[in-house]
Amino acid sequence: MEKKVAIIGGGVSGLGACKHILAKGFRPTVFESRSEVGGVWSKTVEICKLQSPKEYYRFSDFPWPDSVQTDYPTQKQVLDYIQSYAEHFGLLNHIKFNTRVVSLAYQGSSEDEMKAWSLWNGTGEPFSNKGKWNIIIENIETLVTEVHQFDFVILCSGMFSDVPNYPEFPPNKGPSAFHGKVIHSKDYSAMDHETVAKFVKGKRVTVVGFHKSALDIAMECSAINGAQHPCTVIYKNEHWHSFDHDVYGFSLQSIFLNRFSELFFHKPGEGLLGSLVATIFYPAVWAVSKIVESDLKRKIPMAKYGMVPKHSYLDELNTCTNGILPLDFYDRADEGSIVLKKSQKMNFCKEGLILDSGALVNADLVIFATGFRGDIKLKETFESSKFQDLMIGTSKDSVPLYRGIIHPQIPQMAVIGFLSSVGALYTAEMQSQWVAELFDGKFKVPSIRGMIDQMAEWDDAMKNKHAGKFYTRSCYMLLHIFYNDVLCKDMGWNPHRKKGFFAELFDTYGPTDYASPN
Repeated sequence: MEKKVAIIGGGVSGLGACKHILAKGFRPTVFESRSEVGGVWSKTVEICKLQSPKEYYRFSDFPWPDSVQTDYPTQKQVLDYIQSYAEHFGLLNHIKFNTRVVSLAYQGSSEDEMKAWSLWNGTGEPFSNKGKWNIIIENIETLVTEVHQFDFVILCSGMFSDVPNYPEFPPNKGPSAFHGKVIHSKDYSAMDHETVAKFVKGKRVTVVGFHKSALDIAMECSAINGAQHPCTVIYKNEHWHSFDHDVYGFSLQSIFLNRFSELFFHKPGEGLLGSLVATIFYPAVWAVSKIVESDLKRKIPMAKYGMVPKHSYLDELNTCTNGILPLDFYDRADEGSIVLKKSQKMNFCKEGLILDSGALVNADLVIFATGFRGDIKLKETFESSKFQDLMIGTSKDSVPLYRGIIHPQIPQMAVIGFLSSVGALYTAEMQSQWVAELFDGKFKVPSIRGMIDQMAEWDDAMKNKHAGKFYTRSCYMLLHIFYNDVLCKDMGWNPHRKKGFFAELFDTYGPTDYASPN
């Protein structure tokens, strides 16, 4: 009997999973709550652009069209590219749009039986005749609910949507104390530009946050209101943002994204020689980081506004928090339409926000661009409290997954797109290919104990050797080749994808290097 596979989410992760699963002869069903594919790219801030050069944000076997000349495409260009991919590979026929997954319930072995398993899913295989997933779905338009049963579920719901992350406030000092309006960047992005302009016009806007969404929203609000009603940006920490990925004429990709550079970083499971090389040559890596920082300080007037980070550029890469700065951002600060204020904590009062310095920021509208809780979204997908606890783990910084894909104690399920690297699409497609090869019987995962031990080893290495105190979530920015090597070896692929010794060592690695060999 044909195995039924459900994919939750029609963004880049879900589409990649659908394409590669189809190639193995399966007929997946994709549930997408929106009316179109694209995930977070279907609705963004108007001026939003790609954060990575497009050569690192693409599917391995589907090039960007020649009409897209810029290295950092706009939201519309990215969305068009994603939609073209879905159309080209015939994925749209497998997608149920406007369909929200309400919950997942596992039907099969009891909790006591699963505790006795030594192998994932009881047999070590992705499918089982004993277990099924019951998926409760709701049609967004009609509100009609249905229950569908599947043999395997792939969660591709994404880290950066749906469940907003808000700071915690003392009693009576949260948003309810404020007489103005409080929204999240999620709500802002859902509005079209005309609606945003009317909503923001003439208001004293405060944006909380200092990553991509915060910067883009501040730019839009400052363009609408100018210096007459400046947009205040409240941030906790400075960050090494840049206008592009060039450093003194060299691309950051050529510096950090090759096999040679990865020799100088500690890795999970490294041997004595690898550890010695990484330790001995760390000063060289530190020096390169300082060169990058000097170039950024040369090009961007960070010092003028006290915005030079206390941590290194290397630490920024280790947390996958480096981003592209809007070109005119500091020009807006110069003209007074953007005001920067640092504060570790803040409280609401009826007039606005009180910073930890005691200063009052008067506001009519506060926009939290403070990210999302993808871990909570995953947790709330499950009906079982046991699976909820397993998926959330012990820290909100990372979801506990073997290879960043499967939980050893949750059967017949994979998660794609919850690991940060050079590009979300790039990494998600590698994970999709791994799952497809697992379905095809090309390899088996270790025992449950073996997976748990490897996860602990990787987590310890990333926290204590690679990223140190700056490790905040599953980020493999500086070890993306190492991570892909591991997946390739699992799948039985040759991890060395270049032709020739020097190309293998010094050329940058990207999505096209990992097109399926089949």
